[in-house]
Amino acid sequence: MPTLQDCVQLNCGVQMPLLGLGTYKLHGDELRRSVDAALAAGYRAFDTAAVYGNEADLGRALRELLPQHGLTRADVFVTSKLDPADHGPRALHGCQRSVDRLDCGSVDLFLLHWPGTEGLDAGDAQNAADRAQSWTVLEDLHRSGTFRAIGVSNYTTAHLRQLLGSCRVPPAVLQVELHPALCQPELLRACGEAGVRVQAYSSLGKGALLQEPEVRAVASSCGRTPAQVLLRWAMQQGVAVLPRSREPQRVQENARVFDFELSLQDMQRLSRLDSGRRFCKRDPSCVA
Repeated sequence: MPTLQDCVQLNCGVQMPLLGLGTYKLHGDELRRSVDAALAAGYRAFDTAAVYGNEADLGRALRELLPQHGLTRADVFVTSKLDPADHGPRALHGCQRSVDRLDCGSVDLFLLHWPGTEGLDAGDAQNAADRAQSWTVLEDLHRSGTFRAIGVSNYTTAHLRQLLGSCRVPPAVLQVELHPALCQPELLRACGEAGVRVQAYSSLGKGALLQEPEVRAVASSCGRTPAQVLLRWAMQQGVAVLPRSREPQRVQENARVFDFELSLQDMQRLSRLDSGRRFCKRDPSCVA
């Protein structure tokens, strides 16, 4: 079985851990406690974003906690994302602001958070022009070494194909909502064909899938928690995951996903829950 620190190699040659800690809605001491528990449990990847409002908190927590765990900055993988309000002409400023707030040197992975520009109608053609301009900025910062890898978040298959048709540097990662109720097989196939690694958020369906009878039945048969089963379902498809929790015990429990495997029957049983259901309110498929 793989170890907790197991990584996948991105198309740019950078190694990315399969398991990371999501930090959405975590701030201050609460975020620090989760990061501390994660480092103790073996997590080596941490995900934030400009719109989370906690980039500075995460950077500070890592600077303070890494030495306490016998680690250095080089031992962890840090991801952040561009504020959708900064698409287009403001992209360079938005990227630099994230770098400054994190204050951790180069950022391991930087993503365009959303295919649309905040404040524009979803159907406005300017969305496509703005994200193309933003991607050019990410490419330049990648070449300069400011970003070790670059990618996108919440892109549909159509958005991804549009980017692949014009980019100089292909995206290394596509971060999307993905779980048994939203399997996204077409998107997974497109990413596989293009060499883009998929990373899942909301793997637990914002907690709703933890009560799903089929998930609980599989967990019972495996002697695992529903959360561990949901995370393992994604990872067995080569999908990286970013579980988040305010509770240190849950952070540690979520890390115990490398010492078991789901059977083919259990994988299929979970995948049959696919209904196209999104637990995150915004749907990127309507963005031009």
